[in-house]
Amino acid sequence: MLQDITRVLVIRHGETAWNRLSRIQGHTDIPLNDKGRWQADRLGAALADEPLTAVYSSDLQRAHETAEALARACGVAVRPDAQLRERHFGEMEGLTHDEIAARWPEGARRWRARDPEFGPPGGETLQDFYARCIGAASRLAKAHPGQTIALVAHGGVLDCFYRAANGLSLSVPRSWVVANASINRLLYTPQGFTLLSWADDRHLQDDGGLDEATDGIVAPA
Repeated sequence: MLQDITRVLVIRHGETAWNRLSRIQGHTDIPLNDKGRWQADRLGAALADEPLTAVYSSDLQRAHETAEALARACGVAVRPDAQLRERHFGEMEGLTHDEIAARWPEGARRWRARDPEFGPPGGETLQDFYARCIGAASRLAKAHPGQTIALVAHGGVLDCFYRAANGLSLSVPRSWVVANASINRLLYTPQGFTLLSWADDRHLQDDGGLDEATDGIVAPA
């Protein structure tokens, strides 16, 4: 029934300096760069007429800054939720793929292979991260039946949402784009998530966001 359906916009944060440098961000609290702030403003303008009941965001500033631009345009407040944070990469944070491969060759291999049980030193396993993200998204969507909400988070988080909506396992190589400040639409019912549309970046015109596979959030397929 329509009153049981929650419309969910899921959005990756705008660009950061570490995105440009392909450094793993994880829980490291990196702000948006100038381009990222521009992307956030364009996002807000594109969704100003969207009937949003609530905007939820990761509490990391790159996501929260992006969410604030959207919330201002829609006349609602941002509600931070730490369960929407990026995967915790522990000692890998701040490093590039090459630096990780040189320091932990076996760990890098398992990461590239999308081993669900692999966790970086001091970080989360992929399966624990997925459970956290989908649990948070389901909890928030359940609280707004018949309404439209936005979740502003991170590349790895959106990758989990895409997999859940399409019934894909964690080990399937990624072939879909997760770009900065793109608009992605899901539906939530008590049966779970389904996909409506993905990777809409028309509001960014020819200056689209980096795909998260290029910035070190998820190991390349």
